[in-house]
Amino acid sequence: MDFVSINSLFLIGALLVGFSVLVSALSSRLGIPILVIFLGVGILAGEEGLGGILFNDYSLAFFASNLALAIILFDGGMRTRVATFKVALGPALSLATIGVVITAALTGVVAAWLFELSLLQGLLIGAIVGSTDAAAVFSLLGSRHINERVRATLEIESGSNDPMAIFLTVALIGMLAQVQQADPPTAIDFALQLVQQFGLGIVFGLAGGWALLRIVNYSTLANGLYPLLAVSGGLLVFSITNYSGGSGFLAIYLCGLFLGNRPLRSRVSILSVLDGLAWLSQIGMFLVLGLLLTPSELLPVALPGLLLALWMILVARPLAVMLSLMMFSRFKMRERWYISWLGLRGAVPIILAVYPVMAGLPDAQLYFNLAFFVVLVSLVVQGSSIPLATRLAKVQIPAQPQPISRAGLEIHPTSEWELFVYRLGSEKWCIGKELRGLRMPEGTRIAALFRGHELLHPTGSTRLLADDILCIVGHEHDLPALGKLFSQAPTRGMDDWFFGDFILDAAARIADLVPVYGLHPDPSALDQTIGEFLQRRMGGKPVLGDQLEWQGFVWTVAAMDERGIKRVGMKLAS
Repeated sequence: MDFVSINSLFLIGALLVGFSVLVSALSSRLGIPILVIFLGVGILAGEEGLGGILFNDYSLAFFASNLALAIILFDGGMRTRVATFKVALGPALSLATIGVVITAALTGVVAAWLFELSLLQGLLIGAIVGSTDAAAVFSLLGSRHINERVRATLEIESGSNDPMAIFLTVALIGMLAQVQQADPPTAIDFALQLVQQFGLGIVFGLAGGWALLRIVNYSTLANGLYPLLAVSGGLLVFSITNYSGGSGFLAIYLCGLFLGNRPLRSRVSILSVLDGLAWLSQIGMFLVLGLLLTPSELLPVALPGLLLALWMILVARPLAVMLSLMMFSRFKMRERWYISWLGLRGAVPIILAVYPVMAGLPDAQLYFNLAFFVVLVSLVVQGSSIPLATRLAKVQIPAQPQPISRAGLEIHPTSEWELFVYRLGSEKWCIGKELRGLRMPEGTRIAALFRGHELLHPTGSTRLLADDILCIVGHEHDLPALGKLFSQAPTRGMDDWFFGDFILDAAARIADLVPVYGLHPDPSALDQTIGEFLQRRMGGKPVLGDQLEWQGFVWTVAAMDERGIKRVGMKLAS
């Protein structure tokens, strides 16, 4: 490759990435998922688009997509709290295994009928499109404030269902390739492969996270090198696991989960760099996949492909979710429906569709084009309707106020201190209050107060004014209390509509509430606190926003801590 060719490659790459970033702003205005924007830019730049770029290197696309997805999963794992993981581990694993098999089977049978293929070929199509996609779920859920149990289930499922989808795809490719042989693989061989995929993924992921944590914390490096060390370590875990026959995707997700839930050196800068890399990975992955597509080849599969996509979205996925979550009674029917609707397809099915192409199977191009079409339908139909689905399923919870910026303070190697910056609007509770009158969370301190362009020297008698900027030193677990302290004045907003007119301490005994609110509970409940009562009635693992209608009132979990329910909202049942 000569100098001119290299320069052209740099120019094209920079233009595509820059243009994708700029047009991504159209996503919210047009109601189109941002991943569709990235994919559309790639298609427009392709051989049948305005760019006219001829790209048909499946091996390079496979490599780039695997690398990008690994980084996205590493970033997602680091941002997942262990407490959240515990809330939804069982349901998510059920969806990631049983759910994928059911979705693949139901989709595969219909695919064989629609495209006049053998049952094995149809099941291969089902396996390719059977798993949800981490990049799509993480991106499209984004900063939406939804029930923690539902969010955690979707995120953990999308981060852990790749082993089952890969296993099914590889196994079916092997069966199709060996169908003429006298000694095809047995069911025991498949079961051993599945155990190997999950087992090695879990072992290498957790062991790699443990080792990487110690390497990062005990290394003395320039600040900018810690993110590179973390990313390279995660990719090392990913590649070693794949090389050993395990699931690299599961391993790197668990590695990120382990790192993200331990005191980690330069944590904030690592997360900041990972955020940028995850965005770049999403853009690059969907650009490459868009370039790989020849749009005219989708036309022959458009009608049956649309029918297959709708079957999967409206029938196969909902049935798989209902059956997978049968043993988890704490999920309400509307939450199950929401989880089924958020079974977004993205890069993973397209990556899996490259497997038959690289294996040289007959009809491999059909599998690829069909997977691409199903992904497009899923992203457009399901992705664009997420706001409506969130409202219909009533899984939205009020947003916690957030600081306008936050930065890590490297006080010691594994310091978890951060600097939170808040701008006070005129509607804030604390306007006109003296600093000594603020009930700051224990362990937090006001580091600075800016008024206009001036840095003040605040004392206990300093009164806060509108547009003041407060800089507060604290920990991440202080954010809910700080957000409440600097939240808006009491208006009839979502908090009142959602939590109710009265907020009760969960430690209050039901017997004490009886004369005040005219309750008539069973005698056995009188000695319980309202928190204990709700926790039992809600299945033992309530999350913020869970509701129970009882005695003519709607009781809503309004605050949680590590011990359980802390405060309860109460309003008349409609």
